[in-house]
Amino acid sequence: MKILIAEDDPNLRAGLTDLLALEGIDCVVAEDGEAAWRAFIEEAPALCLFDVMMPRLDGLDLCRRIRARDSHTPILLLSARGAEIDRVIGLEIGADDYIAKPFSARELVARIKAGLRRAKAQTQAEASAAAPKDAERLRMGDLEIDPEALRAWRDGQSIDLAPRELAILKALRERAGKAVSRDELFDVAWGRDYMPNSRALDQYVSTLRRKIERDPAHPRIVKTVHGVGYRYDEDA
Repeated sequence: MKILIAEDDPNLRAGLTDLLALEGIDCVVAEDGEAAWRAFIEEAPALCLFDVMMPRLDGLDLCRRIRARDSHTPILLLSARGAEIDRVIGLEIGADDYIAKPFSARELVARIKAGLRRAKAQTQAEASAAAPKDAERLRMGDLEIDPEALRAWRDGQSIDLAPRELAILKALRERAGKAVSRDELFDVAWGRDYMPNSRALDQYVSTLRRKIERDPAHPRIVKTVHGVGYRYDEDA
């Protein structure tokens, strides 16, 4: 597997490449967003690491462009911009992780390796699913969910779901009436190798609520259990 690094700072770009080479990870590098887009199409990397602030096409727009074409390749955003709104936007448009500068080299390598493991496991799972089984539709309140189609319906209106959103809903549905901890939801949606950001799940759930709740400010399907996690009640 190889990863794509897009970073306009030549010193940091070289440093990242050398760091990952020591870990046995091959890298394809780009100095701006447009070059990274071309490299993504040509090289089909297993994981992407993008700086947010880049010339020609920034990391957020690059992430949007890739997600319109590819919903699976892990994307990690790297930026000195520490405002919460930047992290929220990054997660909402499909990034898998957001790492703020300055960062620990050890943590960065751990997050990249975790992303590569998840990508490999997903590829193997898809390859072994030669004869996919029909998945039963789920009901959560007035929401009907088709796991196989990654789609939900309410009042005849279709709602597209991301794989992680589906994983969160299924975990809550399977334990209806009980609180599901934040760590458990991280495990089912991101994988046990994921090193969670304290706000990542909350931001993701907030996005999910805006898609599936009639009134996101007063959720009935994904309820907050303060100090624990989230819960779905059968009478939602």
